Amino acid sequence: MIHHFEVDGVPALYAPRPGRSAAGLVFRVGRADESLARTGITHLVEHLALHRSGVQVHRFNGATGQLHTHFLLEGDDHEIRDFLRCVCESLTALPMDRLETEKAILRTEEAGRGTNAAEATGLWRYGAQGHGLVSYPEWGVPGLDPQTVQHWADTWFTRDNAALWIAGERVPEGLRLPLRPGRRMPAPQPTSALPETPAYFAAGRGQVLFETVLPRTAAADLYTACLDRELFQDLRQDGGLSYTAGADHAHRGDGVLTVTALADALPEQQDAALGGFVDVLARLAVAGVDPGTLNALRRRADAVHAQPDTDPARLPGCAADLLSGLPVRSREEIRAELAAVTPDDVRTVAQQALAGGLLRVPAGHRADWAGYAAAPLHSAGAVDGTRHRSREAGGPDLLVGRAGVSLVREGEAATVRYDACAAFLAWPDGGRRLIGTDGISVEVEPGCHAVDAHTLATIDAAVPPQAYVRMPPRAAPARPSQAGAPRPGAAAPARRSSPLQLAVNMVLTLVAGVFLLFALGGALGADDESRSDPVYWGVLVVAAGIAALLLRSVWRRSRPRAR
Repeated sequence: MIHHFEVDGVPALYAPRPGRSAAGLVFRVGRADESLARTGITHLVEHLALHRSGVQVHRFNGATGQLHTHFLLEGDDHEIRDFLRCVCESLTALPMDRLETEKAILRTEEAGRGTNAAEATGLWRYGAQGHGLVSYPEWGVPGLDPQTVQHWADTWFTRDNAALWIAGERVPEGLRLPLRPGRRMPAPQPTSALPETPAYFAAGRGQVLFETVLPRTAAADLYTACLDRELFQDLRQDGGLSYTAGADHAHRGDGVLTVTALADALPEQQDAALGGFVDVLARLAVAGVDPGTLNALRRRADAVHAQPDTDPARLPGCAADLLSGLPVRSREEIRAELAAVTPDDVRTVAQQALAGGLLRVPAGHRADWAGYAAAPLHSAGAVDGTRHRSREAGGPDLLVGRAGVSLVREGEAATVRYDACAAFLAWPDGGRRLIGTDGISVEVEPGCHAVDAHTLATIDAAVPPQAYVRMPPRAAPARPSQAGAPRPGAAAPARRSSPLQLAVNMVLTLVAGVFLLFALGGALGADDESRSDPVYWGVLVVAAGIAALLLRSVWRRSRPRAR
């Protein structure tokens, strides 16, 4: 059973468990509260606050998520008291003599970190702000000064924006949390970079990835379990198309579940894996789940909540719920919600999941055939301004105007307006990158366009100061981003067919149609004598083969080709 109490004005939760105690201090601040130009500031505060804990026998750690930052510990009563007090005192006066050292540690940590599903899809769903910031490096860390870092800690890491949890044989006596007063911070409103859903984009190789957001309910939990089971059954056990095929979910922190599903495949099986993946999503939305399967999955989920150590394991999430204004549910309430879920409930959730889904297909593939809209790679239009021609044959031209900058080519544009610039990366050699809040980016490279110092100065002056990120020297100037693929990780889109190519394809299609009609007409209209004549049938087979070869040629000419 989870008990509520309070320490120095901080709401707290306790659940009994035998053995070594564990405790955690949670703050309602994370990556989604930052700006792109200051990404990493919360993570840096976390590292600085833990430094004074030193090298301890007990286990302690910190974690910065999308909406919450945790300080965690396992130890005895004395160690828990000292750790919590030390963290709180450090937050009110961070050890700034460690600032540059911790910055270097964060860069090392980032270099060794892989990309998870949220990072792969975040910027496509949310843009370069809010929850989409998990897709970007911690660009803000190198330029952070002591005053900015301490102000962030004083604003977000306060008594009124914190919650405590403890699991153990008792609540340690004499607990103190000497934090500054402040205010409870609401979660940021989710943004959207998708004009419509379900949507898809092409990136990476060897994996199909699906992501959607759902209200956090028992029906959503069981839908995730169903999706996990069906993908594994269809793509691995029955089809032999994938090694890893399944689904999972994570709490976003504001009453929303982010559900992700993934399947890997060899290059020669990617088409089949993508088709099977899409079929599973559609089947659950249309036919739902078999009652027997749902009951089996329900029993498995209920067994987890029936375990005696469930409440202590739930404490970190329950503390985060407190900070988000969400109710702390008992095990009995959760089990009752699971018992009430029907197959129709799961089918409804499956329909919601599909309607709001975002699908990542391997590079060179598409999903519009399955009803998914292509996520935007381009801006709606270009700014009015001075045109700077590309020095590369066929490269995009750069437009620099009063409102912003654009890269344009073949009627397509990537535009970042100054008033919607999330980050402005500036290198000492004159290179610039503007990233819009919608995730679209524009490279300004003097070596690739005839951009003089005056034009660069004009851009520098027009960008809001809070978006400015001074980058360290680089070994060589970057190549300009193509106007057709302005999002990180995006696969280059297909070139449009020229008028000559379209004309050739039309002619080939017409000729193929003539041969095909000849073959079909001959087969359907053959008399008794012709049916027994092998030469007659040979001619028809040759005609059908020619039609197939011509149609294959048209298909190959029309396939997407990388720029």
